[in-house]
Amino acid sequence: MKKLIILGLVLILTTSVFAKVEHQVDKSKKNVVKFISDAPVEDFEGVTSSIDGYMLGEVGNFEGTELYFEVQLNTVDTDIGLRNRHMRENYLHTDKYPLTTYEGKIIESKKIDDKHYEVKAKGKFEVHGVSKEKIIEADIYVYDNIYHVKTKFVVTLTDHKIEVPSLMLVKIDPDMDLRLDFFLKEVTK
Repeated sequence: MKKLIILGLVLILTTSVFAKVEHQVDKSKKNVVKFISDAPVEDFEGVTSSIDGYMLGEVGNFEGTELYFEVQLNTVDTDIGLRNRHMRENYLHTDKYPLTTYEGKIIESKKIDDKHYEVKAKGKFEVHGVSKEKIIEADIYVYDNIYHVKTKFVVTLTDHKIEVPSLMLVKIDPDMDLRLDFFLKEVTK
């Protein structure tokens, strides 16, 4: 009987130590997703705060953490209405492909200090209906039950069958810089 009680306690403690915790995007915070075109003729940015998603992993250990994020492309604003419309209708086709998504796992995690981690995630980045494997590096800052995530990476539009205008008057960089700065909060049950 004593062995059974000890085994039960060990199972309870082991389960609670390795229990996965979910963090989801905190929409009450200032979340920013930027698409930056650094073309020779003209630079522009498309900005949105419409990011959603989650991270699911063990507390204090990011390696193996599952993640999924999505951005509503219809909400990206370049500060020029006509450019927004052309981008959505002629290139991103947001009526058919309204989201860009990233789904994967953290494959490396390096603790910089008590609140800062450098991580590397491997997963599928999808835009315009085309999914490509992508490794993304990010910084995660931990504040109690809040994660602050910052990352930047490049997406080549032609890899996702997004037409890059070839006319001299149209100004767009075929390699878009993406920068994300967003917050996640622990999901409490």
